[in-house]
Amino acid sequence: MAIMLKDQGKTMQWYDDELLYMAKELGYKLLPAFNTTSGLPYPRVNLKYGLRRPEARTGTETETCTACAGTMILEFAALSRFTGEPIFEQHARKALDFIWEKRQRSSNLVGVTLNIHTGDWVRKDSGVGAGIDSYYEYLMKAYVLLGDDDYLERFNTHYAAIMKYISQPPLLLDVHIHKPMLNARSWMDSLLAFFPGLQVLKGDIRPAIETHEMLYQVTKKHNFLPEAFTTDFRVHWAQHPLRPEFAESTYFLFKATGDPYYLEVGKSIIDNLNKYARVPCGFAAVKDVRTGSHEDRMDSFFLAEMFKYLYLLFSEKEDLYFDIEDYIFTTEAHLLPLWLSTSNRSDSKKNLTSDYTELDDSNFDWSCPNTQILFPNDPLYAQNVREPLKNVVDKSCPKATIRMEESSGASGLKPPLRARDFMANNPEHLEILKKMGVSLIHLKDGRVQLVQHASQAASTLDAEDGLRFMQEMIELSSQQQKEQLPPRAVQIVSHPFFGRVVLTAGPAQFGMDLSKDDAGARGFVVKAEPYNACTELTNPGIIKGRIALMQRGQCMFAEKARNIQKAGALGGIVIDDNEGSSSDTAPLFQMAGDGKSTDDITIPMLFLFSKEGKIILDAMQEYQEVEVMLSDKAKDRDLEAEHSEEKSSVEDSQTTSELDCNGSVTQDGSSESQESRNEDPDFSQSSLSASTDAAASESLPSDQQHRTVESSNVGGEGGERTGEPSDQMQKESEVEQDSKPSASKDTKTQAMDPILADWKEDIEAFEMMEKDEL
Repeated sequence: MAIMLKDQGKTMQWYDDELLYMAKELGYKLLPAFNTTSGLPYPRVNLKYGLRRPEARTGTETETCTACAGTMILEFAALSRFTGEPIFEQHARKALDFIWEKRQRSSNLVGVTLNIHTGDWVRKDSGVGAGIDSYYEYLMKAYVLLGDDDYLERFNTHYAAIMKYISQPPLLLDVHIHKPMLNARSWMDSLLAFFPGLQVLKGDIRPAIETHEMLYQVTKKHNFLPEAFTTDFRVHWAQHPLRPEFAESTYFLFKATGDPYYLEVGKSIIDNLNKYARVPCGFAAVKDVRTGSHEDRMDSFFLAEMFKYLYLLFSEKEDLYFDIEDYIFTTEAHLLPLWLSTSNRSDSKKNLTSDYTELDDSNFDWSCPNTQILFPNDPLYAQNVREPLKNVVDKSCPKATIRMEESSGASGLKPPLRARDFMANNPEHLEILKKMGVSLIHLKDGRVQLVQHASQAASTLDAEDGLRFMQEMIELSSQQQKEQLPPRAVQIVSHPFFGRVVLTAGPAQFGMDLSKDDAGARGFVVKAEPYNACTELTNPGIIKGRIALMQRGQCMFAEKARNIQKAGALGGIVIDDNEGSSSDTAPLFQMAGDGKSTDDITIPMLFLFSKEGKIILDAMQEYQEVEVMLSDKAKDRDLEAEHSEEKSSVEDSQTTSELDCNGSVTQDGSSESQESRNEDPDFSQSSLSASTDAAASESLPSDQQHRTVESSNVGGEGGERTGEPSDQMQKESEVEQDSKPSASKDTKTQAMDPILADWKEDIEAFEMMEKDEL
């Protein structure tokens, strides 16, 4: 690019290959990573100390991902051909050859991670998303850039396998490489959004249009592509680090079809970025697409790729300094000139042991798609392909159904206690359970386990009733896990926050439905007296017209809601009484009712963990009057104009700016699966996890004699915490920050330092998730 600009005679006349010298030096510093028996590179190398020295803190890894090892051929080949040093292209080529040899021969698929020394597959699932994506991309683009037929033959072999096993239009689902007819997971990650663009380069337009349209419908539902989403298009991982792959595919589909529909798609991307991600210092990654909360980060790929593809999407040919058709994009959207195919070609030997599957050549007719050739007489081709998919997301996300009344058993007798009516603090219910051979076990982690021993039941009939009760509990658990509500948002809108602090809150199964009320509830917060709000409030005059803060414990959530509603509160926030709890490390949960009708509760109720609640309490201590908004997701952050009269000096205005530019000013905890919890010491039928096992009984079949149900919201005495994050949740809730908030000279900003320090941990885990999971 520098050479091209210099040759045009307009700019960079001073340039004398300085960038090339730097690139060559960097290339040599990377070469030690390839010192393995297989030729696969180590996943990381220390540029100062190399691999082996103790200071390097690397060189001990044994695994790498397929994309990590197979996404260097373009850059390394370009470096070799620019410098005349073939060693770079040779090493990249050797790594690609090794991966090709290690493909699963019967399916022609590759796994996600493999051992860099032995080549054995570590993760044997295969897809087109995270961990594999750019390996396929670089096989195709290496053929285009370098003109080597080997790369095209390999790509075509893999592509045929992808379309046979992984592609289930409009979905792209991971499978097992040894059993490709068996799906490996029921969710997709957002990185697969690049694949329609690669299919355009391949010339396979119809599936590209289908998958892209499905992705567009997901973005319309959630504003952005969640980091991962299920096959029925629900959020699996809620983060969105401003990934550009969807914009990339949008650009290539517009180039291939000329359909202005894709300009509308691009416009929606820009609108959503400006509305939901723009902050005074740039664009912030979205921590949870359901609430709109932010992270204090903007990755380099956002500038390198997102803006570039969007600019090219809307630009005319005369807007560019050069002909874009003379270049090919790397996976990071850097441009490499196509004339490299004839420049300083490497003498690296072809892999003579490679064998290629005989493929139907008709599948590869179009390698360079062009709208004038593909659709000369059908300008509505793309629209006709898209039309059946317009409502694919809405059709796959039905509203939760209400559980039907169970019919009576064969004996005509209903169990004396229904699972939906059970309350753990009801002595009568506990006595009935004992009679049915069902016992409660309080686990150390706060969960309560229901276990049935049929042999301990008072009679055979009671044992059957107990079995029926356990089956109801299992059905109830399964059903209510599907009916879980999404998290809500508590947004601090008063000075000096102006809507930039967003806390993820657990919803309630009663009271105002914030998802159906765009305005939400807005008001100043005040602590209820007594703080647990379990009795009639002693400060109704202060509570009236405001949002009440309460502490969890000692009574039911619904009882707290009724007490503050009676005092005239606009809404309520319950703060966890477990010191140090955080949405970063625990799953969110729904506050359940008290087993009675809660139709009388009309105000919104939300739940905050201790860490998030402390942010509001600290703000109250510093600023006295703190105004918040309770809503289903964060509203527009630009609330500063509404509070302009509160700014008494230019210094205050500068303080607000510094808070947003120098530190993270959004706080949230994202969690993909929420567990319904009930206020101690009661029990609700919300979101139970159930399991069964067997014990001896004379009157029942052996496989039904001992049944166990582990409940995540059976409340125990003494305010025991309930619920336990699954392994999946533990991974998904790792969201930390790696940037330390800067201290401000302003007095009020200094007072915010303890709060900002608490947020220090909130981003690093997401990066860990990217490294470990993606």
